[in-house]
Amino acid sequence: MGIDLHKETHTAVMLDCWNTKLGEITFGNRPSEFPKLIRKVSRFVTEEKTAVYGLENAYGYGRALAVWLIEKGFHVKDVNTALSYAQRKSVPMYQKSDSYDAEAVALVLINMLDKLPDAIPDDKYWTLGQLVNRRDNICTHLHRLKNQLHEQLCMAYPSYKQFFSDISRATALYFFKEYPSPEHLLGKTAEELAEELRPVSHNNCSVKRAEKILNLVKSDGETRREHQESRDAITRSLVSDLEHYRAQLEEVNEAIESLLPEFNCTLTTMPGIDVITAANMLSEIGEITRFPSADKLAKFAGIAPVNFSSAGKGKDMCPKQGNRRLQAIFYFVAIQMIQVSINGTPRNKVFREYYLKRVAEGKNKQQALICVSRRLVNIVYGMLKNHTEYREPE
Repeated sequence: MGIDLHKETHTAVMLDCWNTKLGEITFGNRPSEFPKLIRKVSRFVTEEKTAVYGLENAYGYGRALAVWLIEKGFHVKDVNTALSYAQRKSVPMYQKSDSYDAEAVALVLINMLDKLPDAIPDDKYWTLGQLVNRRDNICTHLHRLKNQLHEQLCMAYPSYKQFFSDISRATALYFFKEYPSPEHLLGKTAEELAEELRPVSHNNCSVKRAEKILNLVKSDGETRREHQESRDAITRSLVSDLEHYRAQLEEVNEAIESLLPEFNCTLTTMPGIDVITAANMLSEIGEITRFPSADKLAKFAGIAPVNFSSAGKGKDMCPKQGNRRLQAIFYFVAIQMIQVSINGTPRNKVFREYYLKRVAEGKNKQQALICVSRRLVNIVYGMLKNHTEYREPE
């Protein structure tokens, strides 16, 4: 059974081992509709036949169906969308419909039955992935809102960057919400401003700091323009949105921290990997047992080189396939590993020496970092598989 998955409905096409189409059915994406698929398949399943279900991306819209089928004891395979796409493009006349897409999934299932992975939709990893995606979306919104706030402040307060080191912090947000433009500060003394900001800043705002802000505002000159009230409303609205998303980000971070112990994950014992980085890595890797070796994990991440050759000639090249998010995570951790502090002490002496060795061999910095990433894959694979903590090499 090849099943083309959608948000509201699924389309399934049934083929036998000779690629003969036996039937087709469209049913809703809800558990009450799933028995229709089983009743349809049961008409053609005899004692000599076994039904195998292939889902195109069993961890997206088809996750509910995959979980239901597995709980009922059926054999479910996860079909990569790239394989079904290649199957659709392999014919002289290209077609595109739900029925044809489902048939392409069924053909891939028949031809690659032994190579396709079983669908294992784990609630734990799925929930972690949802939290990570939610956090990424919140960070994207925060970044966009900060840029919009910068645009407003550069007109009202030309020297605003000297007020606070980060305009998205609680003290800065309170200040710009209460005083969206300099005219709201008229008659305000340094003592009064410091006393107002002190509770928000946890007693970190002194009279000297408040006096500096007022002096900078005075040195900027007259910044009021026409329709200033409307721009003040925009600034206050942006600040409210930033406060909302900051609270959402804290809530999601707490949820990730509370869920991570269930994975018995030791990645946070490695310098350069915090709770968020470990959660991102786990959400992309999934259950480590699905990779028989570190080499397979490296290929999945797109870090292992691939040989491109023809007629006996060729060379190893960096692949453009693989999980790009996971590759970026390993690359980011590799940068953390080779960093050097202000006093010249490397964060990880062994990785720093390995990086410099690769550079001395003629590799550029990016290639050397990829080599460090590949070595990190081996370490991360061993830590996840054996649940061991990171130990500094001697």
